[in-house]
Amino acid sequence: MKHEPQPNSDLKERLVKWLKESWQKIKVFVKHYWALFVAALKKFWHRYQLTRWIIVILLGVFLITSIHLTIVAKTADVKNLKNRLQRSTMIYDRNNQEAGSLYAQKGTYVDLDNISSNVPAAVLSTEDRNFYREHGFSVKGLGRAGFLLVRNKLLHRNYISGGGSTLTQQLVKNAFLTQQQTFTRKAREIFIAIEVENQYSKNEILTMYLNNAYFGHGVWGVQDAAKRYFSRNASELTVPQAATLAGMLTSPGIYDPIDHPTATKQRRNTVLQLMVENKKLTQAAADRYKQTPLNITNGYVPNDSYKYPYFFDAVIAEAESRYHLSEKDIMNNGYKIYTTLDQNQQRSMQQTYDDDDNFPRNSADGTIVQSASVAMNPKNGGITAVVGGRGKHVFRGFNRSTQMRRQPGSTIKPIVVYTPALEHGYFYDSTLQDKKQSYGTNNYSPKNYDDTYSGSVPMYKALYESLNAPAVWLLNKIGVNRGYEMAEKFGLPVEKGDKNLALALGGMTKGVSPQQMARAYAVFANDGLMPSPHYITKIEDASGKVIAKNDGNRNKRVISSKTAKEMTSMLIGVFDHGTGETAKPSGYTLAGKTGTTNSAVKGDTSNDRDKWIVGYTPDIVVATWEGYDDTNQSHTLNDISERSINYLYKNEMSAILPNTAGTKFTVQDAQTRAESKVKNNDKGWGSLLKDGGNLVDNFNQSIDNFGNKASQWWNNVRSFF
Repeated sequence: MKHEPQPNSDLKERLVKWLKESWQKIKVFVKHYWALFVAALKKFWHRYQLTRWIIVILLGVFLITSIHLTIVAKTADVKNLKNRLQRSTMIYDRNNQEAGSLYAQKGTYVDLDNISSNVPAAVLSTEDRNFYREHGFSVKGLGRAGFLLVRNKLLHRNYISGGGSTLTQQLVKNAFLTQQQTFTRKAREIFIAIEVENQYSKNEILTMYLNNAYFGHGVWGVQDAAKRYFSRNASELTVPQAATLAGMLTSPGIYDPIDHPTATKQRRNTVLQLMVENKKLTQAAADRYKQTPLNITNGYVPNDSYKYPYFFDAVIAEAESRYHLSEKDIMNNGYKIYTTLDQNQQRSMQQTYDDDDNFPRNSADGTIVQSASVAMNPKNGGITAVVGGRGKHVFRGFNRSTQMRRQPGSTIKPIVVYTPALEHGYFYDSTLQDKKQSYGTNNYSPKNYDDTYSGSVPMYKALYESLNAPAVWLLNKIGVNRGYEMAEKFGLPVEKGDKNLALALGGMTKGVSPQQMARAYAVFANDGLMPSPHYITKIEDASGKVIAKNDGNRNKRVISSKTAKEMTSMLIGVFDHGTGETAKPSGYTLAGKTGTTNSAVKGDTSNDRDKWIVGYTPDIVVATWEGYDDTNQSHTLNDISERSINYLYKNEMSAILPNTAGTKFTVQDAQTRAESKVKNNDKGWGSLLKDGGNLVDNFNQSIDNFGNKASQWWNNVRSFF
């Protein structure tokens, strides 16, 4: 039986044959042109000597990198490393007396002679057996780190795993660098480690490492670790105890003898065996030590030198913002920071705040009424004391004295109303209108506290009784612009939206801090000059070199000395017979102002959101605020006489003022002056002079009012064009 040929089979054979022939032609073509390309490339390569150029470029990159890293190492201040590790950053008060210290990653520093020889034996057996034979880095370790780097790059991991760091490199990483695992950090670590080896002996490096190592539970250094876990000095550590601490260095969290005793004991036994391998221990001794229990005993007493927390927080913040130092450097570099602190004032202010009886009772849900105070030397702006809140302090937490922004209430009246009025023709006893009145198209209608009005009132009385209607009337008379501009001159953070009559009563978009109010009132206490607030006078590094210094007094003329004295005369009345009478400390003359703001809670017109008192003498300004952090229906301040802000302020100032120079004011209370003036005017020609004085007063006010009207008229005319 005969089979017919398959057409599909023939087609397939022809296709395969064609593909083979085509592939052969392509190979010949590619081979020919590849040979031409290789020949041309060889000719080009030899002609321009590319091999030499590549070598030169690689060597150049290596040289530039080495120079850069050498500069990094040379400028790392390695020579001061030992001083930095030995010393805590110390804070000094304005009399150059020690006030406390700042510390982080630092424990009690001890010399190698005061560390048991068991500790170096265990640590070197575990961390770096070739420590005494290498110069800061290990070639074998670098090779391992390089291999891991290439592997991680191929796997798109931007870090180095493993490491291969020597003990010196670990010291450098903790003292100079971050814990970030990158090639750049590793390169810097090696070069700085070499510089450390050049500057210090091996025993010095080992001592610094043991004092700078972290052992968990906030404990740094072998001395504090010995106290924390074994209640003994580092010089008394046994072999098992030294092995326990050495084992913790790899991972203090995992090998924690308190939280993970089983893992810690296993790690300790591993270290003991490593000591055998390193010929620091016999096998028999290691086996015996492996059977001993951990026996953890806590004998560590934490350093309590952060005595004035809010002040020290502010010092760190100023060192960062004004002198551009990092928190890590501030805390760890053994600086000497000289400040404006008055320890007696700071201590007394803290004691006042520690006494809950000085404050209103907690709300029903237990929320405490917050408060903040700041004391300033008005002559130079130096902050002498500060408390930023009540309750447990959080390191560098929210400081209400410097960071808070709350509306100042009536404490702003002397600044935006009465000061510009005095500077534009009014007198301390000028007659002001005291009537309920509406202003503007929005019918703004300020009310006095008790909604009663006398028709007219002398300026000094309107101020010490904190009457709202006369204050707004007067600001309207002199012009809002003048009040706004005066607020700017006094350093208050007003915004364009604040340019209205509500500014007279403290209406501000963002508000102010107690420190800003203290600086503003320092103008009155300092004869019209405004100082620059500061905490730091100078900073020295561990070697004694001055690295930062305050430029000195930078007082700025804000108002005339005459106006400042007139304002002080009126502000004395606030504490003598005004709203601050119950806040006046016995035996002292004080000037200043009280202030409150409404709660702004719907349906609540009787309670307050903020309470303020700013008071001063020629020696000190103290601004105090009281209120809830979050004002709502359940958290408002009641108008009570018992344990109000007046009670707090009286106790606060009674403790602070004895620690001042006691300088007296050179002016009398305005009301006393006015009464004396009336008595003198009632005699003989006095009545005529009195009428003449009133005529001059009224004339000056009329001229001033005419100027305001003319200015407003001209502005209206210009608006048409």
